[in-house]
This record gives sequence, structure tokens and C-alpha cells, in this order.
Amino acid sequence: MSRQTKIKRITAADIAARKGGEPIVALTAYDAPTAEILDQHCDVLLVGDSLGMVVHGLPSTVGVTLEMMILHGQAVMRGAQKAMVVIDMPFGSYEESPEQAFANASRIMKETGAQAIKIESGAYAAETVSFLVQRGIPVMGHIGLRPQAVNVAGGFRAKGRSTQECADVLEEAEATAKAGAFAIVVEGVAEDLANQITAAVSVPTIGIGASSSCDGQILVTQDMLGLFDWTPKFVKRYGDLKSVIDKAAGDYAAEVRSRSFPAEGQVYSLKPKLVGDTA
Repeated sequence: MSRQTKIKRITAADIAARKGGEPIVALTAYDAPTAEILDQHCDVLLVGDSLGMVVHGLPSTVGVTLEMMILHGQAVMRGAQKAMVVIDMPFGSYEESPEQAFANASRIMKETGAQAIKIESGAYAAETVSFLVQRGIPVMGHIGLRPQAVNVAGGFRAKGRSTQECADVLEEAEATAKAGAFAIVVEGVAEDLANQITAAVSVPTIGIGASSSCDGQILVTQDMLGLFDWTPKFVKRYGDLKSVIDKAAGDYAAEVRSRSFPAEGQVYSLKPKLVGDTA
């Protein structure tokens, strides 16, 4: 009997080595079937806390819990075999102290089997990143527009529109890289600033609403597939899944109401009784 070849999963070290090389392809994933489809195309699958908005219908990511992230992370790990799976740490699960962050990050990795976690790394977070990395937890940083800080920022607002803001975001990026993050998501910043950050840090940058010069790109999969009427400016729609689902559901509803579904091909019939069958 031939032994099935085991697929080698991409690691944090593999992603870190892509700095300045082949662009990193990343998308979000929240369930096993989608993860299985995306796995062959992506280097990184992010179980983002964006699931609060795009899956659970919350107004922001602030209401996402650790249990939600673990549940979706487990599902994605069942579907993906090759891509590195990174799981967001939700709001309130890492800000209090490095010790709190380690307790929750280690729980995520133990219960899901994921390869890394991601935190929104403001100026306060460098100590936490270093604490986690030193204890064996690969960390992806996230700077620029930070969705978990939406209540402080007053909305989802792009960063880098002023000289001071540019300096602050660049400082966040440099501190995150120096602390040991293996990659940094750069979200919603001016293109020139994204280019400056990519040149300044020694780890890969993964842009979302940033610049094509970043070391990789990520989008929310549901946005990219066209599941919503509105998407951010930086999203390019590669599909129109909302229309496809709408048409399929409409066709199904019409056939149910006309009693044309189920038809002969979708129902079971009794097997003919065989001669001598006493059952």
C-alpha cells in the first residue's frame, strides 16, 4: 500500500523569507469548504476578526469573542492543508498585559492547530509581540487602519493623511518589526506611506488598501467575491457571488412553489420486491 504524500504547510519562516521576493497571496477564510477552495491559491489564510461583520452581521469587530475565533479557526484548519493559517486575536484578548496575551494566544494555537496569531499592533504592543515570540508564538502585526480601534478613530478612516500621522504609523511598523513579528499587515494607508514602510522594515508587508509595492496583498474574501452591495474603495471585485446566490435561491423558490422540485431525479422509490423475498 502506498503511503499518501503529506503536504508541507507554509510556515512563518517561509513567509518571512519572502521579503522583497515573490508576492505573498493572502485571503480571509472562516469555514472549512471555503478554506479548501482558497488553499491551493493562497500562501496565507487569515481567520480575521472581520468574521464578526461579514459572517455574524455585527457592526464592527469589537464584539468578536475568543470563542468565535477558535471555532472558525478550527473549521479553517480542517479545510486548509498547504496555506499558513493565522488567527486574529479579538479585541480585549491581548491588550491588558503580555501575560494575558500569551494565555489567550496559546489557547488559540492549542485548540486550533494554527501556525500564528495576528494582533493590531499600536505603539503599546511591541512588548507584547516580543513576549509572545520569545515564548514560541509567531506573530503577524497589523498597523495603519486598525478596525478594533474604530471607536477611538471615529470610524474606518484611512491613515497617513498628515505628516504626524505618517510618522506615527511608520513608528508602529518599525517597532512591530523590531519586536519580532514575522510579517505586518498594512491597512488603509496612503500609498507613499505604505511604500516607505515596506522599504523601512525588514519583514514582509501585506497590504490591504495600501500599495502594490507591499510584499503581499490580502482582501476579505466576501468583499472580493462580491457578496455585499458596498465594499471599501480598495477592494477589487473578482466575482459577483451575491447575484449568483440570489438567482439560485430565486429559481429554487419558484420550483418549490410550482411543485416542479423535487422531480423524478431527486426522489427515492421503493425497490421492486424480488421473488422469494420474505422481508
